[in-house]
Amino acid sequence: MLAILQANSTELFKLGDLQLIAPEIILAVFACVVLVMEVILPYRKSKWTAYFALIGIGLALVSLLAQFYGMAGTFLPWNVEGALSPLNGFYGMIRIDGFAVLFKIIFLLAAALSIAISTKFLDIEGEQHGEYYALVLFATVGMMFLSCGYDLISLFISLELMALTFYVLVAFTKRQKRSNEAAMKYFLLGAFSSGILLYGMSLLYGVAGSTNLGDIAQKVTAALSSTDPTGSPLRPLLLLGMIAMAAGLFFKVAAVPFHMWAPDAYEGAPTPVTAFLSTGSKAASFALFARIFMEALTGMRADWAPLLGLVAAITILIGNWAAVTQENSKRLLAYSSISNAGYLLLGLIAMNQYGYVGLVIYLFVYTLMNLGAFGVIISLRRRGIIGDNVNDFTGLGQKAPGMAILMTVFMLSLGGLPVTGGFIGKYFLFGGLLQRGAQEGKSWYYWLAIWAILNTVVSFYYYVRFIRAMYLSDRVADDRPLSLSPALTTALVVSLVGIIFIGIYPQPFIDIAQKLLPH
Repeated sequence: MLAILQANSTELFKLGDLQLIAPEIILAVFACVVLVMEVILPYRKSKWTAYFALIGIGLALVSLLAQFYGMAGTFLPWNVEGALSPLNGFYGMIRIDGFAVLFKIIFLLAAALSIAISTKFLDIEGEQHGEYYALVLFATVGMMFLSCGYDLISLFISLELMALTFYVLVAFTKRQKRSNEAAMKYFLLGAFSSGILLYGMSLLYGVAGSTNLGDIAQKVTAALSSTDPTGSPLRPLLLLGMIAMAAGLFFKVAAVPFHMWAPDAYEGAPTPVTAFLSTGSKAASFALFARIFMEALTGMRADWAPLLGLVAAITILIGNWAAVTQENSKRLLAYSSISNAGYLLLGLIAMNQYGYVGLVIYLFVYTLMNLGAFGVIISLRRRGIIGDNVNDFTGLGQKAPGMAILMTVFMLSLGGLPVTGGFIGKYFLFGGLLQRGAQEGKSWYYWLAIWAILNTVVSFYYYVRFIRAMYLSDRVADDRPLSLSPALTTALVVSLVGIIFIGIYPQPFIDIAQKLLPH
């Protein structure tokens, strides 16, 4: 028996599989070291853990690029010719492909910018602790596994790793009642949605007899292609499983009707956590959405595309119109995030190359413009002044012209104004819908695209409210000058440069997405 085990040891575990998750291992190790540093360093030196965490993210990015070099043979993605061959490991539970590489870059960017805008905020709040940055790194590990997971078990465990860390992060300023209340609501609804998602996964497993996404796709296609004139007897179970998983994922991306947690959680959570929650968590949830629906349930597209289309239309409507009446800037951006979830669903509905490109580019740009907007909100926060209301921006154009320009660019990009990155992302999302409509000859794709465009016009109303408060007011909300940390300034500049560059010269990013994403 021992001889058999020794003979098969190479099949039971391949050391080379660890290379596939090298970026995740690096982040996990740095997160553990950060926890140890928090115990060793005095309180006034706790900020060092933030810079150490940023080093870990940088090394993880280097490891990811080296991994890509092994797949493509070049460090420059836009020089790649042809599609990349995916790398599978851990018995098919992990798949490294172009989709995973692009989303991992988005997660690392979101984590780095979130840490950069957190240092000043935590100093003001008196909550500068190393475990905060460790939780951010652990959340990023969960996100990265979500993008490369190819098995229902690995995907669900990754999702829960990300969710559990966010439950703690939302309640990190434990002395504030709003933060505790937001965390409790988020936790209860999150647990409920995870149960629904797991129920849908169990139904898929019951039908397919496997948790591997590739195996599920084959079994689903075979079940739905039955020659039985009454239809496949498995079809009702597949529909129920699809609807259950869609409901669970609608919560994760804050889509209607499972959006009710977002405004409270965004308002009550510490502002940098809100920024990370609205960007990294949303991108990871869409990665999970795409993996399940575009890989495992691709044979059921005729069933889930109309469902997602209806939800996207209602989400865009409610998100935009509810934001119009908000006075709190974090709640306003929460409803903006809800509406953007509807726009991002359009990429999944299109399920063509334009849709894929739009999904990735818009998530990348959305990370920059949303984190930048929350960074400006953090810059307004000082002892005794929260800075969370739209009125707190009054006169900012006179007091801090540079910050006002930054906020103007972020808001106009969120609205989708040409020459900004937000316009490029929405252009491909809407274009994907139009292409799908022409391909299938169904008019509802065109109507959905028109609906999304009309609501985009509505969104400019509440985005311009920030601009009006900054420039068209004779008074100044507060005379004290803004104090920016070097990390916060760097994050804002990176966000601005990224948005403008993609808006003016998007072709390199489009080429990368087209060559790395499914055709």
